[in-house]
Amino acid sequence: MGESVHRSRVCWSGGEPRDIRAHTIELAEQTLAASSAPDFGGESRRADPEELFVASLSSCHMLWFLALARAEKIRVAAYEDEAEGTLDGARFIRVVLRPRVVFDGEVDAEKVDSLHHRAHERCFISNSVSCPVEVKPVRKGDATPS
Repeated sequence: MGESVHRSRVCWSGGEPRDIRAHTIELAEQTLAASSAPDFGGESRRADPEELFVASLSSCHMLWFLALARAEKIRVAAYEDEAEGTLDGARFIRVVLRPRVVFDGEVDAEKVDSLHHRAHERCFISNSVSCPVEVKPVRKGDATPS
């Protein structure tokens, strides 16, 4: 695969009376209401750049996982991830992905681990960031992480 270009559009027009950081992000044909993180005075009901960063890592990993599973004819019935990024005030110091995958049929743990490992190696976004990105799959019967 060669070089490709990816775009987004960010628009701010003076904010809103209760959130001067309010803006929109246009991606594809969608508009996302955004602000800064609540810790920095933003509106909690709007997406913030830090959440989008963590979500982009999670989404990239998931898409590679699904592609690799499909290539091996492994049917994924559901996939969710409760990803979390830790910011030290100046930069991200860690992102943890906690994917929970449900398959149509049985898939052994070694195969699942292999799929996650290869997905992580291929994720363009995790390959582009300086903080560690850890993948900690949640297995059937595991407690939901807090």
